[in-house]
Amino acid sequence: MDLEKYMFPCLSKTLFGIECLGCGFQRSFFLLLQGDISGSFKMYPALFTTFLFLLILGLNHFDTSRNYKKSLLFSAILNGTFMIVGYVFKNYC
Repeated sequence: MDLEKYMFPCLSKTLFGIECLGCGFQRSFFLLLQGDISGSFKMYPALFTTFLFLLILGLNHFDTSRNYKKSLLFSAILNGTFMIVGYVFKNYC
């Protein structure tokens, strides 16, 4: 099944010709669904840190007996770092 025809186009790339920090997320996710973990990481390394952030966010929402603020902050900073470093490597190296 050709899933690329169902993907959302990047508005930044469409309007300005510049990839945004999230470009590659959908393709990376579909590569992961197909079992290509290394291809998924090469396409968009921040996918895995995004999943980590969403997991901790879900734990924070459903497990009210613990405080996840430090873990949320750490995973948000880690995810942002992966996004920026991946963007720089993809576009400037």
